[in-house]
Amino acid sequence: MPNNSTKILLLITLVGGVLVSVSSNSWLGAWMGLEINLMSFIPLMSNVKNMYNTEASLKYFIVQVLASATLLFMVVMKTLTEDLFTFEMNPYTSMIICTPLLLKSGAAPFHWWFPGVMEGLSWENCALLMTVQKAAPLMLMSYLIDINTFTLSIILMSTIVGSIGGLNQTSMRKILTYSSINHTGWMLIALTTSESLWMVYYTIYSTLALTVVSAIKLSGVSFINQTMMTNKEATLMKFMLFTSLLSLGGLPPFLGFLPKWIVIQAMITNNMAPLATVVVVTSLITLYYYLKISYSSFMILNTEPKWNLKANKNKSTKSIWALILSSISLTGMAACTIITNIN
Repeated sequence: MPNNSTKILLLITLVGGVLVSVSSNSWLGAWMGLEINLMSFIPLMSNVKNMYNTEASLKYFIVQVLASATLLFMVVMKTLTEDLFTFEMNPYTSMIICTPLLLKSGAAPFHWWFPGVMEGLSWENCALLMTVQKAAPLMLMSYLIDINTFTLSIILMSTIVGSIGGLNQTSMRKILTYSSINHTGWMLIALTTSESLWMVYYTIYSTLALTVVSAIKLSGVSFINQTMMTNKEATLMKFMLFTSLLSLGGLPPFLGFLPKWIVIQAMITNNMAPLATVVVVTSLITLYYYLKISYSSFMILNTEPKWNLKANKNKSTKSIWALILSSISLTGMAACTIITNIN
């Protein structure tokens, strides 16, 4: 892992690459922004002291290079047939250019690299991969996406794979990975409706993902069975973790329910009730395995090892940060009530 000054520089160029992509007026500029973003993220991932970090960064690099090369090839072909400096194109061209962008964002059925990469990363890099790294591909897809058979099949596969894939997982990283794939399907639905709706969903999802990651990192949990072994002194941390998880799953009193509610209303307005039924059922499956973890940890009597009772130093700032973020997820009840009364 690079030192702090190098890390800050890489984070600045990482965000800069996203901004170059989303503000570009040609496909070549968008491709260059994606490459800047990729070359900034790889050094953040790699760590010579950790074999799993190095393996994950190599996997990620190979997959992203494949997607970037495919995107560049499609952009050159579009230049030869149409025009480089336009985002308008026929449906078949847009479908082909969407494919490498879906691979970059980790949507099903192009999600095969996502769980393996997430399993080998630190929690900070997991948060970046679930949030910041999805922004540029999804924003570029907003120029192309339309309601057709290809888009509907991607949405259905993402929501179904994201819900069913997390059922038999014990690693918290893989559970968050499949939850991210499920949320990617919801964000694609929001993209087909309006860009403002996608921005609302993406902002709330990123906030909740950062909340969950900060709470998990603070409690030192990597697997489900470790959540049952936290001591009595960590009750507040346990409460923050599981309220954030349930909010990410979309349980109605919490903030995570709000964007899903808005997307469901938009789908019903656009006569997409069958699709709305499928994605709601898959979201309930996602919520089921979050509830399973929470119920097991809160309700079932379990052992509490005494070696966890040591004082945790230098964690006060991180605890305050995690507490602020988790309190944001609890504001969903007030937001839903206000919106309901206004309507």
